[in-house]
Amino acid sequence: YLLVPFSYIFHPIFISIYGALLYFLFTKNISLLAEVYLSFIQIFILTVLLPISFYMLLKALKKVKSFTEATIEERRLPIFIQVILLYCLLNFTVLETHFPELYKFFQAGFISSFLVFVAVMLRFKASLHMIGITSLFVFVVMLSSYLEIEATYTIAYLIMCMGFVASSRLFMKAHTPIELIAGMIIGVLPQVLVWFYSL
Repeated sequence: YLLVPFSYIFHPIFISIYGALLYFLFTKNISLLAEVYLSFIQIFILTVLLPISFYMLLKALKKVKSFTEATIEERRLPIFIQVILLYCLLNFTVLETHFPELYKFFQAGFISSFLVFVAVMLRFKASLHMIGITSLFVFVVMLSSYLEIEATYTIAYLIMCMGFVASSRLFMKAHTPIELIAGMIIGVLPQVLVWFYSL
C-alpha cells in the first residue's frame, strides 16, 4: 500500500512541473521574475492541463481505461499528443531564450517521447514512469554540477524515489523488469546527450 502512491505522485504527467520547480529554485532568477511566471504557466498548461483534458476526453470516448496502467493500444494516441505538446513548448515559448538549461530538459523529454512513440508502434511497452523519474534525476545532477551548487539531499531523495517508483510498477504488475530498464535508458540517454551535445 505504501508503494502504490508513487505511481501517482511520480506519474510522467507531473515530471515536467517537478523539473521546472527544481530549476527555478536552484537558479533563483529574480531578475526574470515575469518570465519565470510566464514560463511556469506555459509549462503547466502544455504538460499538465492539456494532457489531463485529452485524457478525460479519451476516457469518455472509451479509448483509455487507466491513468497509470495503459495498454500498448491505449498508449498510442496519448503519447502522440504528448509529442505534439512538447514540440509546441519548445518552439512557441520563451524557454530557449531565457532558460536554456530548462529548455534542454524539455528537448530531451521530446526525444524520449518520440522514442517511446516509436517503441509503441513496434509494440514494445517501455515504462513511462521510469523515463520520467530517471530523466528528472539526470537533469538535477547535470544542473547542480553546472551551477556548482550543493544538491546532495535532492539527488539522494530522487535516487530513493527511483527505487520506489520501480518497485511500485512491479508491485502493480504494470511492467516487467525489461520494460523498466528500457524506460531508464530512454529517460537517461537523451538527457545526457542533449546536455553535452546540444542536439
